[in-house]
Amino acid sequence: MSLSPKDVLNKNKNLKKRVDVEKINLDDVTIDDLRFNGKNYERFINLQSLLENVSACQISDAYNALFRRPGTIAKIKPVNNQRVWGKIFTAETSSDDWGTSALAIDSAEEGDILFFKVDSEDKAIWGELASSCARDNGIKATVIYGSARDLDALLYMDYPIFASNFCPNAGSALGLGTLNEPIDIEGTAVNPGDFFFGDETGIVVIPQELFSKVMSQTLHVKIKEAGIIDDITCGKTLAEIVGLK
Repeated sequence: MSLSPKDVLNKNKNLKKRVDVEKINLDDVTIDDLRFNGKNYERFINLQSLLENVSACQISDAYNALFRRPGTIAKIKPVNNQRVWGKIFTAETSSDDWGTSALAIDSAEEGDILFFKVDSEDKAIWGELASSCARDNGIKATVIYGSARDLDALLYMDYPIFASNFCPNAGSALGLGTLNEPIDIEGTAVNPGDFFFGDETGIVVIPQELFSKVMSQTLHVKIKEAGIIDDITCGKTLAEIVGLK
């Protein structure tokens, strides 16, 4: 087996290295730095160090502070309470059609987040088999504005799922939906390549063109909240810290 130059670079890089929050440097970081490409080691490590230490709440606060938008879709909830982030691959279909889910799995790239808009919650378009296949293909998570099923398996599977509902019945393998086109959910535009972050509290979608600014503001929010916690530990009340007393 021959080695490419990228293989050699990867071999010598510790991709599990992390930087203390206070030392994170996000200069020149872009959404492309969510993946290590052999040339972006420092940016990749600093970005991973941030994302492993923040929450959907903090990212939403940062987005709202900058652009007066929360980035949330309240109806979509975590199914199995796992944290995940990445670039979005969109799909839109009807609840009768779980075949589009199978097509999306084959079309998305490794590291993508599948994000489905479904026309109703009457039938599930995702379940245990789709989750197993997506996970094995390197997809990071699935988000459904619609229904999932097989919760007996999904609750314990090492694959993050977010959905607006769940039910036991499913439709057919029609494959009539659209893939990787812009979608709109409750007034929130979700475009292919946008940033997704989800955890136990909920989800946040950030337009890819605003990613760098929102990440820098998220770091600011994280450091500020850490300082507030230190003040509380030292005996101050929250009312005092925020200037209500």
